[in-house]
Amino acid sequence: MVLKTLPGVGAGLARKLTDHFGTEDKVLELLADGQTEIIAEVEGLSIKRADSIARSLSGMEGFLATPESVRLHKELVANISNHAVNPSTKSRLKNLMPIKNTEKRRKIITQAMDCEFIIEGLRIPQEVEGNYERVVVSKNPIDELKRFCRVLTPSEQETWKDYKVFKSVTWIGSDGPAQTPDGWLVLPENSSVDMILPEKCVGWFEQNRASLELLTTLPTGDGFFSHFDDIRMPQLQDLLNEMANEADAEAIANVRDKLWPTAKELEKRIHQEVDQAMQNVKLDLSGSDMLEALADAASLQRKLAQQTSDSIEQAIESATDEISNLLSTVGVRCPRTIFKSEWPTKVDRTVLDGIDSQLEELWKTTQSDRLISLAKRLAPLKSKCEKSLRRLVELDQWLTIGRWANSVDATMPILCEHGISIKEGRHLLIDGTPDPVDYGLGKCANKDDRQSIALLTGANSGGKTTMLELLAHCTILAHMGLPVPAKSAKVGRIESLHVLAKAGGTQSAGALEQTLLQLAEVVSNNNSKLILADELEAITEPGAGARIIAGMLEAAQAHKGTCMLLVTHLAPAIIEAAGKEMRTDGIEARGLDENLELVVDRTPRRNYLARSTPELIVRRLVERSKGQARDVFHSILSRF
Repeated sequence: MVLKTLPGVGAGLARKLTDHFGTEDKVLELLADGQTEIIAEVEGLSIKRADSIARSLSGMEGFLATPESVRLHKELVANISNHAVNPSTKSRLKNLMPIKNTEKRRKIITQAMDCEFIIEGLRIPQEVEGNYERVVVSKNPIDELKRFCRVLTPSEQETWKDYKVFKSVTWIGSDGPAQTPDGWLVLPENSSVDMILPEKCVGWFEQNRASLELLTTLPTGDGFFSHFDDIRMPQLQDLLNEMANEADAEAIANVRDKLWPTAKELEKRIHQEVDQAMQNVKLDLSGSDMLEALADAASLQRKLAQQTSDSIEQAIESATDEISNLLSTVGVRCPRTIFKSEWPTKVDRTVLDGIDSQLEELWKTTQSDRLISLAKRLAPLKSKCEKSLRRLVELDQWLTIGRWANSVDATMPILCEHGISIKEGRHLLIDGTPDPVDYGLGKCANKDDRQSIALLTGANSGGKTTMLELLAHCTILAHMGLPVPAKSAKVGRIESLHVLAKAGGTQSAGALEQTLLQLAEVVSNNNSKLILADELEAITEPGAGARIIAGMLEAAQAHKGTCMLLVTHLAPAIIEAAGKEMRTDGIEARGLDENLELVVDRTPRRNYLARSTPELIVRRLVERSKGQARDVFHSILSRF
């Protein structure tokens, strides 16, 4: 069982998730698709925990070893996701994690960077919810269908005839009817759920039709297009068109809608035609006829009927023929008694109600036959369609990354054994246009930069923290198999990335002890790792901080798989406490420009202890301040 082996998922939660979603495969699909908001619907499971489980499924456990590493990864993924066209792709991207073997990703993303194809209107296939009228009769329980329809188990005394009271029935197994009644399905044991409940199957295709249409028109070719070959389904188009074409049922519904209005209109027309026909009719009565009428009134009525009957019968026949023509378009016979023969002629409501009921049954039967016919052909394709759509979302993910990489002028890094080296690297997430920088550390760096430990010194606001984050970005992206924002780069394979953010101030004794324990664990374990630390001395007073850091650096240096860059203002004190020379690089401000902004070369100078910038900052404050504050800054500046 894969689910319960994931970090944070024990047997209890795995069982709860499986019970809620039906199968473990369904849970794993939702996690892989990034649909964690659906996972979080399970009672007691937060969206944050669902996200964590999804990421553990798709990435290297423990690679993002600190909260700061996690934050930087999250920001990178959000930046990439801005290039997603489809919401399902955006959901999937948030679970894109560093992985151990990046070769397949690197290859497909390289192809995606050369492909301009854009997929629009794509979404993860959605299941159809709701209850259906169909009744499933099976001797063996089918629990997964109970959410959607009635599932009944026949007793030993019952036969299929006992279920004729239901209009839509699926009979599973033996002893079913030899002649299948309208609206019924008779299927063998172990039939697929999609065939047992055809309404749900066809409903799934209707709900996901827009995305399924994409599978029928995917382009062909080499490179990235070759990945479409296994999911392209041009044969699906005819079925989708047929599914949309409800001409027969619509025709029946149209005739039914017209039936009563047409009959009432024809009733009026009969009266008008008879009135018109009788305008010039005269009845001649002899004296004896009049005496006979006085003696027998019925004889007069017979004479009147003889004069009018032909006109009435002719008008009724004409109207009946018109309704007959309407009904014949859908194959329904028209009774000749639709209009009553006595005058004044009226529609026979009983006859017309009978025709209306006949049309309703015909519409239902037509819909049922069409549904069953479609389901028989669509059900065998559903599994492949579902897998193909999920694969298409995955491919759209790589196309999205390709668009992002091209937009930021990223390049695929060379993966090496140890260290990191970037040329013209650019921090992606700062405002404005970033200055490109070169830097290297460890075995993959240039010849003079292959030390595994280095101190980075220099100007406030000079870009030291930005440099740390850039190295972290490149490391995270490279281990996800993605391009990095640099002209060229080499990145060593590691098991964990430790980004240690600048501390907020001197810590209490208890907090300091806890921090030191964590640092000691990081620098002393044998895992291959990159440590990027920002002003660790801030955890305590400077003198003690320098001695603590010297000990930590010594422990880190003892492990061949460790590289560490430390931003610090205490380089001389750290070197003195260490009792030996250490590589020290510097980012230094050269002065102020005409706008009193710092002029800084963002690329660190190798083996150079850079001055900090308080003097330049104070000089800027002298120029920008007024009154007594300016006098104070003048006094401070004179002391430099």
